[in-house]
Amino acid sequence: MKNLTKIAKIPFLIIILTLSSFYACSNEDDLDFAPDNLMNTDQMITASEKTSLLFMLEEEKLARDTYTYINNIWAINEFANIQKSEQAHMTAIQNLLEAYKISYTILPEGEFENQDLQNYYNQFVIDGAASKSNAFQIGATIEDLDIIDLQEYISISENNALIDVFKSLECGSRNHLRSFVQGITNLGDSYTPQFLTQTAYDAILQGSQEQCN
Repeated sequence: MKNLTKIAKIPFLIIILTLSSFYACSNEDDLDFAPDNLMNTDQMITASEKTSLLFMLEEEKLARDTYTYINNIWAINEFANIQKSEQAHMTAIQNLLEAYKISYTILPEGEFENQDLQNYYNQFVIDGAASKSNAFQIGATIEDLDIIDLQEYISISENNALIDVFKSLECGSRNHLRSFVQGITNLGDSYTPQFLTQTAYDAILQGSQEQCN
């Protein structure tokens, strides 16, 4: 993932990312690229950055597909709303891929090219069908993982357009994590971070819902 191969450069190009406003359970607008929000992609993108975009597209799909499946079973508002935000996250990445003329494929719901993500999905739908408590735990786990992966890709990227999109997605994932953990708490249970450090997790939970423009 960190190997630099062919460098692609797009001549001066401005992409307008126009997404509808999607609201999670607390009505936060966690990813809103307004029509006048212009993204300058007149910057090189490396092979590793291309890989990160393609991987995160599938990881956001993992969230969307899992939440859709769980909501179809339990009809929980958090999952109904946050699955829409995950579609917005996917659209943001797709727009950037298209701006850089990077080909991509979105497989049918529940199918993934990355085997690790496929394995996660296969287990999540089994566990999520067992109970509402399990469902919320899965939601928190997905957002926990999402934040860690986004942070890693941001740390190794020098492409400002990618960094801006990934920071918006990370902000949305923090909001989603707070929402799912609140659901867990309401059921009298607790969540132990699976990927974030306890310190980083506590800092997120102590923060307020964010506006993620």
